[in-house]
Amino acid sequence: MAVYTTVSADELAAWLTRYALGTVREFEPIASGIENTNYFVTADNGRFVLTLYERLPPDELPFYLNLMAHLAHAGVHAPAPEPDRSGALWSFLNGKPAGLVARLDGTPVEQPQVQHCAAAGEALARMHVAVADYRGRLSNRRGPAWWRQAARAVQPFLSAEQNGLLASEIKFQAGSAKSRLPRGAIHGDLFCDNVLFNGEGVSGIIDFGFAATDAFAYDLAIAVNDWCTLPEGTNSGALDTSRSGAMVSAYDAVRPLSEDERTLWPVLQRAAALRFWLSRLYDLHLPRAGELTHAHDPSAFERILRDRVSRAARLQGRQ
Repeated sequence: MAVYTTVSADELAAWLTRYALGTVREFEPIASGIENTNYFVTADNGRFVLTLYERLPPDELPFYLNLMAHLAHAGVHAPAPEPDRSGALWSFLNGKPAGLVARLDGTPVEQPQVQHCAAAGEALARMHVAVADYRGRLSNRRGPAWWRQAARAVQPFLSAEQNGLLASEIKFQAGSAKSRLPRGAIHGDLFCDNVLFNGEGVSGIIDFGFAATDAFAYDLAIAVNDWCTLPEGTNSGALDTSRSGAMVSAYDAVRPLSEDERTLWPVLQRAAALRFWLSRLYDLHLPRAGELTHAHDPSAFERILRDRVSRAARLQGRQ
């Protein structure tokens, strides 16, 4: 979440006439994140997040907005989109597709413990169960085709060793058999900052801007790589097995993992690390102009990928 498109108070007021929200009391930009423009909006009739979708084509918006509405209706702690007076979930604001969703209570946990990882794993599984009857389908725009394009784009900025790692991992992933895994709508970005907590319980799953149709276990691998990796220092990039075990076990208790998912788990962890190393490299070296933006350090996911590659090799050597 960042601010690429500035919205003035007058522009907001004019756009909000299509909604029955009453008077706006607070309006402030959200500076964290990197993908869309977001503002907090507090009005007489509720608290909302206004999102201007910077990259998404308008014809893809129904997938994201209907997914959030579907999840909220199913009892998942997802932000429900706010319909305007005509029932529409989005319209254009300052030339960008824009919509309002409910602002959920709670705060992210910056240093998750075992209990937080377990709660997040359970919440993700409940989301995956809830999408069983969601009809929307959308190819993952940060999937293998994008990996290859992004790797070519960042190649001039990397060392020979880094380029070698990218090339070998993309080749390895192309030979895997992920297509046979159970799939449906995934979050695609379930990092710590996209899960809200009240105490030790999950109160919200937010920021569905990378949702897509993909393998459920890949979604879990994305979460484990962020929530359960040791911080910088000794063994930086390695898994904290207590936290990862808690997250996977809690997930499995709600939506049991198949034998194929278990077999391909090391491959999925590598794929998840590759995807976010590439996206952070791309955002660092080829940034978009924005009023309030920041790029995450790619080196963290380079270390994670190297660890997951090494871990898979060690596992293979014992078999």
